[in-house]
Amino acid sequence: MTLVLLLSSASVRAEPRTLSFGVVPQAAASRMAEQWVPFLNEVGRRAGVKFIFRTPKDIPAFEAELGAGAYDFAYMNPYHYSVFHQHTGYLAFAKEKDRRLVGIVVVRQDAPYQSINDLADKPVIFPAPAAFAASILAQAEFSSHGVRIIPKYVSSHDSVYRGVSAGNFAAGGGITRTLDSLPTEQRNDLRVLATTKDYTPHPFAAHPRVPSEVVKRVLDAMRSLQGDDVGRYVLEGVTMKGIEAGADQDWNDVRALDIHLLEQWQKQKAE
Repeated sequence: MTLVLLLSSASVRAEPRTLSFGVVPQAAASRMAEQWVPFLNEVGRRAGVKFIFRTPKDIPAFEAELGAGAYDFAYMNPYHYSVFHQHTGYLAFAKEKDRRLVGIVVVRQDAPYQSINDLADKPVIFPAPAAFAASILAQAEFSSHGVRIIPKYVSSHDSVYRGVSAGNFAAGGGITRTLDSLPTEQRNDLRVLATTKDYTPHPFAAHPRVPSEVVKRVLDAMRSLQGDDVGRYVLEGVTMKGIEAGADQDWNDVRALDIHLLEQWQKQKAE
């Protein structure tokens, strides 16, 4: 009986730990799954865990999930991190290697606009108010030029690109990584009209309930990807060349902007 119990306990320990992994919804859920599930499967295999990919319908819903601590691991924008590290305790441990986050303003390839000043009083589309580079930085670029626009919001980066491609909006805010991930035909319909200052990119962060040794295994697995063909293939799927370690202070450049769009979460933490 004792031997059976010991074998049973060993068997339980050998089972991969199942963890939720939330990803900011920058595209339709089906395309997000195509990009992220192979990546998470390979990272999980190397780390000895099993990830359950989760992405909600839009960015505000993602913010609510982060606020509730719904994900064990999450890939979020830098402004989200500055808020939900404070509110929920998410701690960054990794970031994309050799890339800085830049907001972009895109227009149709055949649009007459040659500078951001040409968009004065035009409707410009953005993913969500608190989308960091695609909305916050892009709108700051307009403000720095004294250009008044009519901002409109949709559910994702893909929705922005589709809206501009279709000619429904004069321009839209995005980031280079999501623009580069578009199908070639759709990407060729658009051109970048303006770019913003660069910042530390999106963090990979873990909820404090995740043991530190599990986080380390996941980090090691992510860092190993660029070293072999299989790893480089899944990195390409999420439009990354590599992943490196990150620390909380890496996002102090974002904190220095003193943004207060998600004050409801900051107020809750203070209370």
